[in-house]
Amino acid sequence: MPAIQDARVATPAAATGGASTFQILAMDCAVEEGEIRSALERVPGIKALNFQLASRTLAINAPADVLAAALAAIRGAGFDPQPIAAQAGGGSKTEEFHDHTETAGLRRLLFALLLALAAEAIGFVASDSTALNALGFAVAAVAIWLAGVDTYMKGFFALRRGRLNINALMSVAVTGAFVIGQWPEAAMVMALYAMAELIEAKAADRARNAIKGLVELAPDQSDLRQPDRSWKTVPSRDVPLEAIVRIRPGERVPLDGVVTEGNSAVNQALVTGESIPVDKAAGDTVFAGTINETAELQFRVTAAASDTTLARIIHAVEEAQQTRAPTQRFVERFAAVYTPAVFVMALAVALLTPWLMGLNWLAAVYKALVLLVVACPCALVISTPVTVVSALAAAAKRGILIKGGTYLEEARKLKAVALDKTGTITEGKPKLVEWKPVRDDADKDRIGRLAASLTSRSDHPVSKAIFKDLGLDGHEVNDFAALPGRGVQGTVEGRIYILGNHRIIEERGQCSPAIEAELEFHEKQGRTVTLLTDAGGVLAIFAVADTIKESSRQAVVDLKALGVIPVMLTGDNVATATTIAAQAGIDDAQGNLLPEDKLTVIKSLQQRYGATGMIGDGINDAPALAQADIGFAMGAAGTDIAMEAADVVIMNDDLRRIPATIRLSQRTRTVLWQNITVALGVKAVFMALALFGSATMWMAVFADMGATLMVVANGLRLLKTPSSHN
Repeated sequence: MPAIQDARVATPAAATGGASTFQILAMDCAVEEGEIRSALERVPGIKALNFQLASRTLAINAPADVLAAALAAIRGAGFDPQPIAAQAGGGSKTEEFHDHTETAGLRRLLFALLLALAAEAIGFVASDSTALNALGFAVAAVAIWLAGVDTYMKGFFALRRGRLNINALMSVAVTGAFVIGQWPEAAMVMALYAMAELIEAKAADRARNAIKGLVELAPDQSDLRQPDRSWKTVPSRDVPLEAIVRIRPGERVPLDGVVTEGNSAVNQALVTGESIPVDKAAGDTVFAGTINETAELQFRVTAAASDTTLARIIHAVEEAQQTRAPTQRFVERFAAVYTPAVFVMALAVALLTPWLMGLNWLAAVYKALVLLVVACPCALVISTPVTVVSALAAAAKRGILIKGGTYLEEARKLKAVALDKTGTITEGKPKLVEWKPVRDDADKDRIGRLAASLTSRSDHPVSKAIFKDLGLDGHEVNDFAALPGRGVQGTVEGRIYILGNHRIIEERGQCSPAIEAELEFHEKQGRTVTLLTDAGGVLAIFAVADTIKESSRQAVVDLKALGVIPVMLTGDNVATATTIAAQAGIDDAQGNLLPEDKLTVIKSLQQRYGATGMIGDGINDAPALAQADIGFAMGAAGTDIAMEAADVVIMNDDLRRIPATIRLSQRTRTVLWQNITVALGVKAVFMALALFGSATMWMAVFADMGATLMVVANGLRLLKTPSSHN
């Protein structure tokens, strides 16, 4: 049959888009997902599957008859899929059902552990007492059943299909120990194993849910303005687009929108990772889940509750969690070979050690069973997904959205990064950096007001920058007119003034060697020069430039410290490119580039240095982003196109997030291999003890538990978000 499509359902906890969603509490990790996926491959007619390990749900898109067959196949694999009842508004009873069932499961395990301890006590004092042995046997059997019912079911169905997984190993080991008379140990091993599985699942859930809980920070109620301009509190999911919503100081923003009234500081750390609140005024964007700090704001809603930037971040991280990082794929392939190999080794120990080492048959079988418990690859299998998901969640909390484990791991390999200039290294908007009258004795305030008068009437970005940064009130302007390609002119207080470029000054014959020298000085620094003139000559020179961000210089220093070569790419002229690059500390700058030219440069950098990243806005630089080994989109908060265009999305404009991503990749790689080394090292030591020493099943299960808890705790360390930009 054709491969089943792996769909991505936007709301995994409810039936959506023709897909029915089920909760499978025993689906704790990729091993169980693989078992279910394998079972469903034999069911023809399934259109799509969507596994969400974070919520332990599976959405199946299939006709009713096929759905019934799919559920039967899942149950046949030893799992119990429970339908999730949808509620009004698209919610579900997932969490309530989940919590109730987990509480009952914990009580069952604790009772099983108490029975296992009782079996151990009975075994210690029973000696040759038939009655006590019978009692202990019964207590141990109940303990094993209570603790191991899920393990046995999954192990039985795996063995029936000829698959040797973790559950099959443990089922065989515990049953074998029970049969040869080691019932106290068998009961304790199964109880401890089940408890370790529960702890492991909880730890894995913590990693997976580290970002998921953020969605709850967006208020589910909004103050909606009514037609009569009164206010009414309504559910956020019912607020229509373009409606006006207000937020008071101290409240969280319920939806994405654009401010219409008010001025306030908003803490955006939840979405962009910025630690300093951002001032908001009319026309500025606000994001759901952020905190309004100082004054009341009103804003126009631009996204529904299910489509806010915060919701899309969480959905993207959920998708990333389902992808397999290279190391994770390696571990899973290794475990698929390792587990059957261990089973064969244990069988060989049981059959051959009586001949080779002179053991009796019971001792040989016990040694083989210990080997099975020791070799259980829990720690190895759980080590990679917990680590990768922890890193993805930690990155998302800092405003770095990594599209999958592959990009997380590959970022450490970058040898060069190409940076777009405008909006990446620079602010992306012109700013008045210097202005002065031509004559030293001129009235600077009067000339400034004349310039403000003309620029206040112009829509040109350069004029807007001059007017904004002058901060002066202008005079009334008459006969205002634009001079295409040259500037603007108007009459102020009965006199004609022109604010224009070098060309119009030349045409008017008002240029001089001194002015030419001044123009050359500014142009070499990549500035755009505008001149104010009247009939008598040039009155003042205004230099406007796209200034570099405060964070860009430090980002370049950090990249170089990591051994990464920064290269600046821009469509601006070479002089401007060289100047901006020098200010940022970049040695290699290339100008006059069209989008297709940037693509060629990326290919060249890949040949010259190796793995190359491209950092741009995710739209104009799409060809280069696609060609790069990893594409980074900058300043993408609230931008659908940028979120989809790149492999890594930086939710704010802080270029320091790029070296932070590379450092996180390096840390993740280190933790991954630490975990693999610990998992395999502990196994190797105790396997040697099992073969040549006196390891017991108690030691084996504690070794397995200890290794599992160590790798999980080590992986969860990545959840900690450093206070700096490291």
